[in-house]
Amino acid sequence: MAYIALLEEKLRPALMHTFWVDAENYVNLTRPWFASRSPFPLNFIVPGRLASTALSRILLTKGEAPLHRITEVEGKLYSDAKECLNLLSYRLGTASYFFGNSPTSLDAFVFGFLSPLYKAGLPSSPLQSHLQQLHNLTSFCDNILALYFNADRPCPPPPVQETMDANLQKLTQLVNKESNLIEKMDDNLRSSPQHKPHRVDPKPSLASEKSSTPA
Repeated sequence: MAYIALLEEKLRPALMHTFWVDAENYVNLTRPWFASRSPFPLNFIVPGRLASTALSRILLTKGEAPLHRITEVEGKLYSDAKECLNLLSYRLGTASYFFGNSPTSLDAFVFGFLSPLYKAGLPSSPLQSHLQQLHNLTSFCDNILALYFNADRPCPPPPVQETMDANLQKLTQLVNKESNLIEKMDDNLRSSPQHKPHRVDPKPSLASEKSSTPA
């Protein structure tokens, strides 16, 4: 959680600036990419709104006094982002993943931040150049891309726990269906004519018996 908070605080603003606020990157890469994948007329509206939202968020979160304009904030943004990348590189070291021999949620989070910066064809990005110098982070991205995003790689079997959960869910559904069927059968039996309760004639009283006895 501490590393995720670090990424959100230090790296995300610089990535937003790189893709949405930097004029050269926005005009040559970000806007054409989003516009080509948005239907008309959203292709004229969505990129501009996203860029405005990114700029507003950066200024609201990082535009503290005396840094009020985006040109004044840029230096602080990229300085914090490079420091964050250095800390991630130091924490990863020579390992394949950040914790143990298998990926965790932190690995997925870091990959989601680093892979666009690493693979995007940005015309201008000092942050991308800095990332490319941290070879263990670039190898980290390459390994995950090869293992989990390779079209030729067969899908791994589902974990045992997920299989058990799916089987338990199916069994629960089957039991519920059988219970509903039994309840319907009971209702039908209760409402059938042969199972309606018979009316019991009351026993004659002594007074009625005496009145009916011949004199």
